[in-house]
Amino acid sequence: MNQSYENAPVDEQSAHEVEDAGLRLALVDTSDADAFDGWIRADFRGFHGGAPSKEVLEESRGHLADRRTTAVYDDDAPTAEPVGTVNSWIAPLTVPGGVRLDSWAISSVTVSPTHRRRGIARALLGGELRTAHRLGVPLAILTVSESVIYGRWGFGPATFSAEWRVDTKRVRWAGGATGGRLSFTEPDAYRETGLAVLDAAMAARPGEIGLSPYLAERLIGPLKGSDHPDRFRLVRYDSPSGDPEGFVSFALKAHDDFVRHTVEVNHLAATTDAALRALWRFLLEMDLVSEVRAWTRGVDEPLPALVSDLRGAAVASVQDHLWVRILDVPAALTARRYERDGELVLDVTDDLGFAAGRYRLTVTDGAATVSETSDAPDVTLPVASLGSVYLGHDFARALAVAGRIEGDVAALDALFRTAVPPRLSTWF
Repeated sequence: MNQSYENAPVDEQSAHEVEDAGLRLALVDTSDADAFDGWIRADFRGFHGGAPSKEVLEESRGHLADRRTTAVYDDDAPTAEPVGTVNSWIAPLTVPGGVRLDSWAISSVTVSPTHRRRGIARALLGGELRTAHRLGVPLAILTVSESVIYGRWGFGPATFSAEWRVDTKRVRWAGGATGGRLSFTEPDAYRETGLAVLDAAMAARPGEIGLSPYLAERLIGPLKGSDHPDRFRLVRYDSPSGDPEGFVSFALKAHDDFVRHTVEVNHLAATTDAALRALWRFLLEMDLVSEVRAWTRGVDEPLPALVSDLRGAAVASVQDHLWVRILDVPAALTARRYERDGELVLDVTDDLGFAAGRYRLTVTDGAATVSETSDAPDVTLPVASLGSVYLGHDFARALAVAGRIEGDVAALDALFRTAVPPRLSTWF
């Protein structure tokens, strides 16, 4: 695989598509502060964020400089800022079995509301996928602000995240004794250790990705421009033998009643069950707090078992989170491990042509081999549905009911599903 992705040229097909609309597609020179600042402002505006300050722009340039940054420009407009944005990079995705598979991570997809219906999103997304495929990256990934957009490009929802709320005035700790040591720390003092803890935690669970410094550091402490950075706190957990095994970053939200603060969890990372228990206990037993809220947690979070009243720890919402787009079926399917052996002939359809074909998947002792075949298929499915089951989530049966998987769905589900569901515990 060619790893020099930052300066890979813009996709010619996409360039022609936007040119036909009177626009221009180009890579952004991230060493040009003025050009990069214009792109960053357009990105903030696309997600309805506030205008970034000089400090935020400077920080963002440093954090995002290593990504492949692309923009669409309207050269006839009175401003030189982009009317469409996207950036991408190669991120290691943890797949079942613990392999970290190179994946084309896509972020900051925006289109200015002044230039809608001109094919900008189609050109940006199509160009990203064609570039990734040309570079030999086996799949693409993204997190989405809206779930109705990306299926048309062959992405399927592969992980689901839960928002948990715990009424701490209602529940008592029921998770047993906890050991180790908890201590407050500062992001600057903990950063090197925290990055190592995060990397170990992300490598241990399918669906998590290896984090760039920017993605990791915002989980440890607030970035410039964060709301109420003075309210952020960071607590580390070390094992009885002194090994760093986890941390939680959080903010305290005030209430009219001083004894009813809300803890809003920014991120909780744990490399061991002991760390997970101790950090949750710390949060749930904090004085002057009535509720703990945590986002982007797994649907299998053990909270109901850790408290005295199951209904006091409730899932407030569940939504799709990480979307996966398979570009190379043999490479993707052979990279992961399987918890059951078996054999299936998969007929994969793909409107964009990258992954279309008929493949025999054979799993022996948890390892897969994949070969093209002309045999009758056991299962027929679009590439988006393959992406949805790829990381092991229990989604095959629902897709079959919806008509998006046909054939021996039970065999497909039994082969792909994992005992522990995949999770992505952050955004990118």
